[in-house]
Amino acid sequence: MKTKFVLLFTILLLSFSGKSFAQAPDDCQISLSYFTEPARIKNYEAALPYYEKLIKECPNYNLAIYQYGVKMFEYFIEEKGDKSKINDLIQAWELRLQNFPEQTKEGDVLLTIAQIKFDNNIGSKAEQFNAFDVVFKKHPEDFTSGKSLYTYFSLAVDLHNSGEKSLQDIFDLYDVVISKIDTEKNSLASKLTPLMDKEEAGTALTDKEKRAKDVYDNNLSVYGTVQESVNGKLGQLADCDNLIPLYEKDYEAKKNDIDWIKSASYRLDAKDCDSPLSNKLAVRLHELEPSSTSAYLLGKQAEAEGKSSKALEYFNQAAELENDSSKKYRIYYSIAENYRKKGSFGTARTYYNKMLEVKPSAGIAYLKIAQMIGDSSNSCGNTVFEKRAVNWLAADMAAKAARVDASIASSANAAASAYRQRAPQASDIFSEGMAGKTITFNCWVGGSVRVPNL
Repeated sequence: MKTKFVLLFTILLLSFSGKSFAQAPDDCQISLSYFTEPARIKNYEAALPYYEKLIKECPNYNLAIYQYGVKMFEYFIEEKGDKSKINDLIQAWELRLQNFPEQTKEGDVLLTIAQIKFDNNIGSKAEQFNAFDVVFKKHPEDFTSGKSLYTYFSLAVDLHNSGEKSLQDIFDLYDVVISKIDTEKNSLASKLTPLMDKEEAGTALTDKEKRAKDVYDNNLSVYGTVQESVNGKLGQLADCDNLIPLYEKDYEAKKNDIDWIKSASYRLDAKDCDSPLSNKLAVRLHELEPSSTSAYLLGKQAEAEGKSSKALEYFNQAAELENDSSKKYRIYYSIAENYRKKGSFGTARTYYNKMLEVKPSAGIAYLKIAQMIGDSSNSCGNTVFEKRAVNWLAADMAAKAARVDASIASSANAAASAYRQRAPQASDIFSEGMAGKTITFNCWVGGSVRVPNL
């Protein structure tokens, strides 16, 4: 009996010891230390064996395993050119998500893995596209990488070219991708604008604000480039020569589909496609669902026919009927352009500003205001110097357009430069004795400008 008791006790002790050894917190801590110490100084060759031990024996011990693990494999791949470590990098991201889900954004990880696979040509184009598609649909809030947005759309176009996606699929995806880019640009522009206004008012930015402004400027530039790239990838697929036959072919089958008519109408309008189909779509939409959209499209048709007053009537109806403020910018732009072309600059500016309220990244609105200010130089101011001084305001407005909208930065910066050349130069300021003085404008432009000190 005593022998049996000793044997049972020994078995239980071994069992308990085995369980303790499996958890081995002290061993995990030692291995983590052996891994992180060389990893901190980028001695990844020495760190690698301990990483492999950690993911095998202590996979959920500490988040640092994967934080340093990702950096380590990126180093091997990018600095050493060791492509054999790509799967290890993917695995490091997957293990982080698996073992530390509460400290990891699933969308960020899945998007990162999708981009890694694309960059290294892992899987078919369809598999690569599906990886991005899952993230875009499941975690849209995390899909903010400009590079990945372009990759996602580019893969779709490639699949269309190989016969795996329809042209309508591409148009549908284009709409949501561009909408996403606009959302990100508007968010950045709404943060940048107050900082620009503060600078223009002569108030110095804090160091924190300067850093934030640089980040907003840079990211707006990135998204502007991405938008240009997406439009370039769409290319001839969305030309009128393709769009008109596509929608004419489907019209009879789709003429009762309100969403299809809206999509087709907006796309033809965006490309300025001159076709009887545009009017037919607008009229049909107004028959099915009199709405902001149908009123706007009828306004565009009236405008194309030279019926400016009728167009304005429709545009105002569209603005009143539209409940989604994010969709009003196109309507406000059309109203502003209508007034600008008639020479009603003050009213036009009101609507350009309304446009900016709902779409802060709409640089074209700033550029149009700059154009109107520049065109008013002969009617603003009492002296030749004052009339020329208004060009400083125009230059500032054009420069603002370039900063919030990279897609028009080149033309906006060129306009700003031209306005500065028209403004008084150093010799004029000296001869008129105007250095440091403030000029107030009593015309529609309003506001004032401080003459630079020499």
